[in-house]
Amino acid sequence: MDPKQVDLFGLAEKRLAWLDRRQQVLAANIANADTPGWQPKDLKPFAETLADSTPTLERTNPLHLAAFGEGAPPIDRSLKPEEKAPDGNAVAIDRELAKVAETSDTHAFVVNLYQTYMGLFRTVLTG
Repeated sequence: MDPKQVDLFGLAEKRLAWLDRRQQVLAANIANADTPGWQPKDLKPFAETLADSTPTLERTNPLHLAAFGEGAPPIDRSLKPEEKAPDGNAVAIDRELAKVAETSDTHAFVVNLYQTYMGLFRTVLTG
């Protein structure tokens, strides 16, 4: 992949939009922690979301290099059965709050990267 063709700002924007939506989903889980029968929801991991929206490369010659991750062992994404309260609610506040904290940390990281790159562009453009 040619580094000049990477849309860094577009990627950061997609990541921030995904993080925003995830916070909304997690907030709904926490808000419904006492709702009978509520099943917690979450988004697909960002890498899967991004992979679904990008074209895949095809090896047209066996001498071409393999794409990133090709031939790697599959990741087990099977979820363990959720513990449920007697009323059928499966929200675990501690688990949801950990996801909220992780999402918040990732958001801060992406914003920091974005600001750093903007600072580099300003430095280059202003001389």
